[in-house]
Amino acid sequence: MALLRHGRSFLKNRMFNAPVRHQHGYIVLLPEIGEEAPEKNPLYHNDGLPKFTQITIENCRAAMAQQTMDFEMGVQEIENKLTNSQCSDAFKDIIDPIEKLGNIMETTWGLSKTLYLGNNTLMPTSSYVAIHERARRARAAKYTSKTVHSVLKNELEENRERTVEQTRVLQKFRLEGKLNGLELVGRNADIFKHDFAKLNIEKKNFKFKNDLSLRQHSQIVGEISIVGDFPEDLLQATAMDPNNYKKGPWKFTLMPHVYTPLMQHCPNREIRWLLWKSNATRGSVVGEKELATSLHVEEIRFLRANIANYLGYKSYADMSMETKMAGSRSEVNRVLGLLLDRARPAQDEELDNLLIFANEHGFRSDRLELWDVPYWRLKQKQLLFGYDENKLKDFFPLNTVLNGMFQLCEKLFNIVIKVRSGVTGWHKDVRFYDIFEPHSSAPVAGFYLDPYARSEDKFKVANSGWMVGIQSKSEVTDTKPLAALIFNFESPQGDKQSHLTFSDVKMLFEKFGHSLQHLLTRTYYSEVAGLSNVEWDAVGISGHMLSHWLYNEEVMRTISCHCGSGDKLSQATFEKICQAEQHMAGLDLCNELYLSALDLELYSSKDYWLDIVKRLWPQYKSFEYQYKIDAHPCHFTQIFVEDWAAAYYSHVWSRMVAADVYSAFYEVRDNEQQTKDVGKRFRDTFLAMGGSEHPSKVFREFRGRDPSHKALLKSLGLKKPQLEN
Repeated sequence: MALLRHGRSFLKNRMFNAPVRHQHGYIVLLPEIGEEAPEKNPLYHNDGLPKFTQITIENCRAAMAQQTMDFEMGVQEIENKLTNSQCSDAFKDIIDPIEKLGNIMETTWGLSKTLYLGNNTLMPTSSYVAIHERARRARAAKYTSKTVHSVLKNELEENRERTVEQTRVLQKFRLEGKLNGLELVGRNADIFKHDFAKLNIEKKNFKFKNDLSLRQHSQIVGEISIVGDFPEDLLQATAMDPNNYKKGPWKFTLMPHVYTPLMQHCPNREIRWLLWKSNATRGSVVGEKELATSLHVEEIRFLRANIANYLGYKSYADMSMETKMAGSRSEVNRVLGLLLDRARPAQDEELDNLLIFANEHGFRSDRLELWDVPYWRLKQKQLLFGYDENKLKDFFPLNTVLNGMFQLCEKLFNIVIKVRSGVTGWHKDVRFYDIFEPHSSAPVAGFYLDPYARSEDKFKVANSGWMVGIQSKSEVTDTKPLAALIFNFESPQGDKQSHLTFSDVKMLFEKFGHSLQHLLTRTYYSEVAGLSNVEWDAVGISGHMLSHWLYNEEVMRTISCHCGSGDKLSQATFEKICQAEQHMAGLDLCNELYLSALDLELYSSKDYWLDIVKRLWPQYKSFEYQYKIDAHPCHFTQIFVEDWAAAYYSHVWSRMVAADVYSAFYEVRDNEQQTKDVGKRFRDTFLAMGGSEHPSKVFREFRGRDPSHKALLKSLGLKKPQLEN
């Protein structure tokens, strides 16, 4: 699956899985795949849940070694049968056997990732990486088989009666094969393989240098006056001695979980400037020359352009659109332009107002710079709205938030969520929940919840949470969806239960909404279950949609309860939260639009990266571009190393679609029955269909039209400039 998501890693594929529409009454007849093929995963109980109390690194790696070998040998046997005899039924002879072969390996893979994120002692990084890489190589076998590709491509071209889901499965295999170069021959095939291998080397070199440059800058600060307004978690993150984090000294670095809050809370402008400069020059020749990545940037762009050209695409960005809901660069550019028309004037006005505010509160300059904005922005937000994350935290006890969130989903999607006792997890904090639907007395899905931070054994990235698809739904293998939600929320202290910041609450809603698309699928095949085969710019829709409900006052009251008084969140406080969330939305949206446009242009144009930045910057930014210092593309790891090459716009796109989806609920907000009807429609489309149908069609079935950008602008409070009224 080297190129289907254009960099979308298999590690992410384990997190995301999706739903479909039709349930079929097939009798699945499987050919024999060798007498040694295991029927059950040795790491699982008969009830389908993992044996967490018995799992060790050794048996996990041993299971994966056996299962990957079984899978590869099984695919080879399918190839041999196709070579020696004609395929009479592509699903009976190929798809169903592959589905059964891969099921055990996929669940072990999902289990391994869950342990890696939830208990790093049981699954250290080195062990997980070995398992992940082995599973990734094995899984690719079904997509890199020329024999399988040829037969399924011919099957797709045959005018046979099949379901929408079956067609999508065949289309997935055909596109996977094409993007893996299976349709290339001779010298072109050789060059494709060479360029692809070289691309991986360039990406590794880029990442290596970027990781080193991230650790180059550090500054020791001992003055209490500088850290006096730092929140406690920032003091702990920067303290040289974490056990005496209030006494100092403190070490300021460019690590993301430190750099971002430092720029917001550090009152010393000179320190902010040094931090910004050190970060901006990462990867440039202005910084450490041996860590410069400019040549790697150009080589990665060149190789990806070559790969796209050999596969028949004008550019890598055009190739990327094969697996996107948007469908074309022109459509993406059209939507980004409509959003920019509203965001750019809003940004200018926001920055003018921020400068006035800063000057009124001690800032001595006639111009704000990029390193000034985060600090003064937070100050303005706090004074305008009385916004204090720590005080708001008292209103959001974890259990109350969970109960309110589950209650909302039960009402909208006609499900029941129940905690099941007696289920062992990877830690005593882990809970297990079953999901029931009216048509069945047995649960249709289940999920683990691991909510608390643990310093001793838990993988931690600041302000992050994960949804892991441990097991996907498959009628072929008779497996139910199983997921894990893993967070790093505040742990209970004595009699005081865990409380969440509002940012934590948003993350919880988003990840749970994301998990519902994995858990409530109605697909037949796991190939299109969960978020598998969902176009990359549509992956975040369900999560973003659910988080919109936090701006519904009734929902906010159900999830809030003050730890001292027991009071619900007041209407005045609720309104302040809504206003604070829209604070400087124009600036934020312009930044996302700029990065989206930069990404697409870097993978469409042959111009040097600096020339592209100089051309785009003034269209989106209100600041002068300091080209002699600022080399941000040279450390833009998301598009050069990670999953977002020619796909960064997906962040904005999925938010836009989600806002439009939520607007369907908002339009009937005063009618409970109509709200339930919209919820059922969402359940039957986005949560049920997922990868079995193109998301554009899914949206049309839900909304009756194509997506509009207007709902996103409204949710951000971005109104038309006064001159247009």
